[in-house]
Amino acid sequence: MSSRELANLHERWIAYQDLPELTNHWYWRPGWRADRQFYTWHLTFEHQPELHRLVTELQRRLALPGLDLVPLDGLHLTMQGLGFTDEVTDHDLQTIVAEVQRLCAGLPPLELSLGPVDPDDEGVGLLVRPWDRVEQLRATIRDAIGAVWQTVPEAAEGFRPHVTIAYSGSQIPTGPIRERLNALRHQPPARVTIRQATLIALRREHRTYQWTTVAVAFLTG
Repeated sequence: MSSRELANLHERWIAYQDLPELTNHWYWRPGWRADRQFYTWHLTFEHQPELHRLVTELQRRLALPGLDLVPLDGLHLTMQGLGFTDEVTDHDLQTIVAEVQRLCAGLPPLELSLGPVDPDDEGVGLLVRPWDRVEQLRATIRDAIGAVWQTVPEAAEGFRPHVTIAYSGSQIPTGPIRERLNALRHQPPARVTIRQATLIALRREHRTYQWTTVAVAFLTG
């Protein structure tokens, strides 16, 4: 683990010790509503048995009131938002997808390690490493969007790769969760190989994120 990742994990864990209660993750962010979908590039984790075994074991021990466990088919790593589906034209969408596919074809598949647990006020995630490979892919996607649009949505800075396994469903005390996490912090991580970035139309339903796949960009370099 690089010193950057280790320092961030340590800093976040220390902060979690002083966190009295969770924040409800499911408040509506600006522009979101029940009948609206959002185009975003994600990494998804189908056909990753090692990761699924790890998440299943962790979730078994994190089945606590106030935590909404993420279904295995809902595991994702948020990469780069594009915009609400009612605000992006089909022409722009197709042009951006083609450019992302062209640029990503020059990148090799991502070999990533997921774990250990990495909690914050809105739930429990897994540390993703190495960051630099994920950051390179995100920068490539942003370059592709910037070739089509004058302004790329979302800030380039402040990105922290992570995969959430449980969201906070209410403002519950963190004490019981912290006790469980203490016993899980040294669980060996899972390794995954990611061969594509996926453009999805994301929606929220019944305290989960669900999506429809719109396009994929294969990493074949």
